[in-house]
Amino acid sequence: MKSILKTIIQGVLTFEAKLVLAKYKPKIVAITGSVGKTSTKDAVYTALKGHFNTRKSQKSFNSEIGIPLTILNCDNAWMNPIGWLRNFAEGLLLILFKSKYPEIIVLEVGADRPGDIRRVSKWIKPDVVVFTAIGKIPVHVEFFKNTDELVKEKTYLVGALKSTGTLIYLEDDQNVATIKDRTKAKRYSFGFGEGSYFKASHEEIAYDSNDRPKGMQFRIDYEGNSVPITINGALGKQHVYPALASIAVAKVFGINGAELSSSLKEHVTPQGRMKILAGIKHSLIIDDTYNASPIAVNEALDTLSQIKEQTEQKKVAVLGDMMELGQFSVEEHKKIGAKVAEIADVLVTVGVRSRKIAEGALENGFSEKKLYQFEDSQIAGKFLEGIVDPYDTVLIKGSQSMRMERAVLEIMAEPQNASELLVRQEEEWENR
Repeated sequence: MKSILKTIIQGVLTFEAKLVLAKYKPKIVAITGSVGKTSTKDAVYTALKGHFNTRKSQKSFNSEIGIPLTILNCDNAWMNPIGWLRNFAEGLLLILFKSKYPEIIVLEVGADRPGDIRRVSKWIKPDVVVFTAIGKIPVHVEFFKNTDELVKEKTYLVGALKSTGTLIYLEDDQNVATIKDRTKAKRYSFGFGEGSYFKASHEEIAYDSNDRPKGMQFRIDYEGNSVPITINGALGKQHVYPALASIAVAKVFGINGAELSSSLKEHVTPQGRMKILAGIKHSLIIDDTYNASPIAVNEALDTLSQIKEQTEQKKVAVLGDMMELGQFSVEEHKKIGAKVAEIADVLVTVGVRSRKIAEGALENGFSEKKLYQFEDSQIAGKFLEGIVDPYDTVLIKGSQSMRMERAVLEIMAEPQNASELLVRQEEEWENR
């Protein structure tokens, strides 16, 4: 019955969304990939909102229900039938009566299983497609035969581009770079490589007057321009890529990249994506709890390694299971453990799969005395309260179902602000 109701809801929402798009004809920017979709969507929205009436997907509305909800500007009603009827009514009002509708819609488009994007691409015809990182072992690969099949699924969105559309793709990712040959649309690449049309350079962590990390700073070079960019409140190379993509999208819509330098400085990155949070005892938390894949965990650890070390400071890696890796799970968790052994002073794992992280660390010389393993993220967080010392840096990361934000909550300096600072604080999530 639940499956039938979901199908009906999805069908009605999609039908209404198609009619709304046909009536108002907004430009569509569709963002896909396996890593960085939400961060890229938010950065693109920041780039466009000061110049156009723009709407973006809420949070991670990237499914066959989330996409039409964004187009109709409705909330997820979850298990509330009255809420869904209200959504249907709001969609009908948009169709029947003239409304002030956005000029540009920025959509996040994901794929959990084969067919997800293929079905969406039959009725979404983007003006711009932004392709973020895939990685060698992407998240959500569990339900696909291999990485190539996942790439093929996401490429359906490229095939849906309008004839006058533009593909913006990550040159640094080999899987993504091959996609440019699958369309005759205008193409712009972005990345750190010399061949990138929008090229990032001089990327480094920015520090405050107390020598504590406060964000990222870098330059973006294109068409003879060199634009300085600062992203406050978040760390990691992964925040450079969304800025690159946003400037590329801005060019497509005729916005001068230099204008974006100040707006991106005020850009608020999404919760749970390498966010800098104040921790107990003046410690610093790197909150990367939204989700986890091998490429994202590796990048998070790279960032942890780059942070300046202070006297008596520890670097603590708190890592939960990486889900949906299928046959690659054991090997990829052990690889992460080997990397942790080179970077962290303390390793805390959460979950059954992450025991292989611990195993990989021990096999590469990590001290067993500095290794702690838990099954529950909240219990792990309570343990952290006892071992975190002043000025320690604590990286916390894991897949959604591991609920690693609960560990953050236990050691953050402002737990009263958790609803604004952490992911998955809605009542629906709290009840899970």
